[in-house]
Amino acid sequence: MLSVAYRFTLASLLLGIFCVVKKLPLKLPLHIHFKMAAVGLSLYTLDYSFLYESQKYIISAVLALMSSCIIYINVFMRRAFLKKPIRIEVLVGATLGLLGMAMIFVPEFDKVQSTEYLTLGILLACISFVCASIGNVVSERILDHGTPVIQMNFWAMTYALVFLYGYAFISGAEFVLPKATDYWLSLLFLSVFGSVLAFGAFMKLVQQIGSDKAAYVVLMYPLVALFLSTLFEGYQWQLQALIGVIIVLFGNAIAMGKVPLHWFFRKSIKTN
Repeated sequence: MLSVAYRFTLASLLLGIFCVVKKLPLKLPLHIHFKMAAVGLSLYTLDYSFLYESQKYIISAVLALMSSCIIYINVFMRRAFLKKPIRIEVLVGATLGLLGMAMIFVPEFDKVQSTEYLTLGILLACISFVCASIGNVVSERILDHGTPVIQMNFWAMTYALVFLYGYAFISGAEFVLPKATDYWLSLLFLSVFGSVLAFGAFMKLVQQIGSDKAAYVVLMYPLVALFLSTLFEGYQWQLQALIGVIIVLFGNAIAMGKVPLHWFFRKSIKTN
């Protein structure tokens, strides 16, 4: 919990300095502040807290497969709370993404042992995904009001610090700063690239294409990890995994509207 707090402390500090240097206005309406506090609680506090806790009990392959559920949750929450239409292409793309991820990680499932800890890990992961989706949908509502991405992220991360440090204090956590250099280098990387830049880019996607389509990026993270593992760890690709990657990418093309559904179904009818 404290590591998450340290991460967003540095990220919000960097965003705040940027706003001051660029003279970006930080004064926003009160109702926007309430919404940004909700994003700070759901996306930057509860999502990460439950996600990290779930990783103690389930392997990353299960977590990667389950992460595709965020797209479905975003689709229906977006409809329920923002009254925006359900886009069928996103559901079709998400389903293909789920299928592709299953094909990629099926060999890893042999390592899964059915225990009460597995059930706990899955439950924690599901709570994490729901919290992330709430944060995504509320962020879309904030951005619909014309709030700039940088200022929104600054305030949301700053509000998250209140919850993170508040919980740490109440739970009796020891506020001891680690001394390892590797820890601080990792924290700096996560703060700059994993928080300031990554969430800046993600929220820009939410602003431009909606939280339902933007959520497809959760299926891209494992693919990037696999390619990096190929370069640095000698990951050996199997045909099934390659087919899975192609299906995920094809699902992304459908979700983004690059492959119109009517074209896809027309091709299928002609083939049959």
